[in-house]
Amino acid sequence: MAISFAAQTGFASAAPTLLGRKLLETTDLTAEELLRLLRLAQYLKVQARSEQRTLLRDRTLAMLFEKPSLRTRVSFEVAMTQLGGQVLFAQGGEFLVGTRESPEDAARTLSRYVDVIAVRTHAHEPLERFAQAATVPVINALSARAHPCQALADVLTAQERFGSLAGLRIAYLGDARNNVAASLAEASVMLGATVQFGCPPTHRPSESYLHKLTTIGAPSGGTARAFTNPVRAVRGADIVYTDVWTSMGEERYRERNDAMLRPYAVTEGLLSFAQPKAIFMHCLPAHRGEEVTAGVIDGPQSAVFDQAENRMHAQKALLLALLTELKGLPV
Repeated sequence: MAISFAAQTGFASAAPTLLGRKLLETTDLTAEELLRLLRLAQYLKVQARSEQRTLLRDRTLAMLFEKPSLRTRVSFEVAMTQLGGQVLFAQGGEFLVGTRESPEDAARTLSRYVDVIAVRTHAHEPLERFAQAATVPVINALSARAHPCQALADVLTAQERFGSLAGLRIAYLGDARNNVAASLAEASVMLGATVQFGCPPTHRPSESYLHKLTTIGAPSGGTARAFTNPVRAVRGADIVYTDVWTSMGEERYRERNDAMLRPYAVTEGLLSFAQPKAIFMHCLPAHRGEEVTAGVIDGPQSAVFDQAENRMHAQKALLLALLTELKGLPV
């Protein structure tokens, strides 16, 4: 039986802990902090919008995007606007971490202008340097190593569907070394789920990383394993997740990836090995006929558009937690 959300967390007596912090990877949060954000996101999702429009009044979010985005950009902009704040957006050549000027100089300058910065970039190391120098909260809106904002929406969606991640089996098919897979796995094992990667040896997480996931998950009973057989990965799963086979910036590997990952495409047949009430998840954008069939992503077990909506609610919670003491909010 699913454990109730309140029973897992014990929110009543603890104080907020995220004010002024930075979020570059899922593991920058503790399990308790992650659960607090989920609770706040769930509350904001059902709260009247009129009651939210002054929560971040006179606050400014700067969004610095070297990579294009639909969901990340719009969900952050709408979230900040609905909370009463303002958004500044720079893309492409307007801002290149560590290219036009050092990450440190850019961070120190922007910290004088805005209250929080979300960066969507390529390499992770310049982002770390940027965040270290910044004197305001910095959010990783995607880097080559991690996508913590997507993971927040993913576990929020799983929480809504199953009540708790404790004891769930999550099968991730395809490139198990990419940023989405890493952040999803970290958040999931922190909350007590078992992550089952289905991937060829060329796209398998290292043994040291699998050990890291098991260590992260130990307090809650979460763990991770990898299978080369996609059926073994999916069998008995509560959630089946995939992503595009080739990430932005790695187009030169498309032909190789298509050949190696074709056996791991999520089809109706493969999904049938999961639990009867299993859901399908995908961070989008999706390529129907490649990593997933149209029948799966558009079918009754698909939760992908719930995930997409939950990007906004999860990011509202994150912005509030980084910028306020959350007075009067249920955390």
